[in-house]
Amino acid sequence: MKTTDTDFDDGSPDWKAQRDALRQLHRDVLDEPIPPNLLAAAGLAARSHARKAMWARWGGMAAGIAMAFGAGWLASAQWSGAHAGSMLARSPAAREFVHAAAVAHVVYAPEKRHPVEVAAGEQQHLVQWLSKRLDKPLRVPDLSAQGYALVGGRLLPGSEGARAQFMFERAGGERLTLYVGSLGPSSSAPRADETAFRFSADGPVPSFYWVDRGFGYALTGPLSRDALLTLATAVFRQLEKADG
Repeated sequence: MKTTDTDFDDGSPDWKAQRDALRQLHRDVLDEPIPPNLLAAAGLAARSHARKAMWARWGGMAAGIAMAFGAGWLASAQWSGAHAGSMLARSPAAREFVHAAAVAHVVYAPEKRHPVEVAAGEQQHLVQWLSKRLDKPLRVPDLSAQGYALVGGRLLPGSEGARAQFMFERAGGERLTLYVGSLGPSSSAPRADETAFRFSADGPVPSFYWVDRGFGYALTGPLSRDALLTLATAVFRQLEKADG
């Protein structure tokens, strides 16, 4: 190992003399080449440091990719599951459906003499007729435990074909309607994200609606949200049990 004349040089004569004396004393050591084993050890240390730095960079990149992939997969899964029903229930077809249900309610519920086409006394005929026109076996829920009796029903037009309206009445004269119709291709089994209830207050009266096997159901009436939800839950459970 060699040093230059400027190493540790403060410019004083005494320092230069001491430096020269030390060089003469250890001249044989200073002029010796660096031992091969020391060079090899230094090379190994340098390569090891380089490998560690490289793996640290790759590890950071891999962790970043994994985190990004995991976040993307989680977001996709959440969107596909939790939000699929929301997309379906808030689609233009569903919005048109629930709005039509509210309009049909305000048109026919106030009627005194002709609120329905077929009265509750002909319930079997009513169900068979509407089932044939909608090309789907229909059921009329029993809401007597909730204080409502069936008035009857009628056939109505819709954007996807025929639709049905069933009307119920409470002792005080308050009426409730269940609106049923196709919203598109049906499937063999209902999906949990489809059957989630959606509340709508966009029309003239509020509704709770849901989709099951491609068919929409809207329960509509001038009630509070909680009261309407209780009734919609009772209707859904009865229809689900009948279809199951």
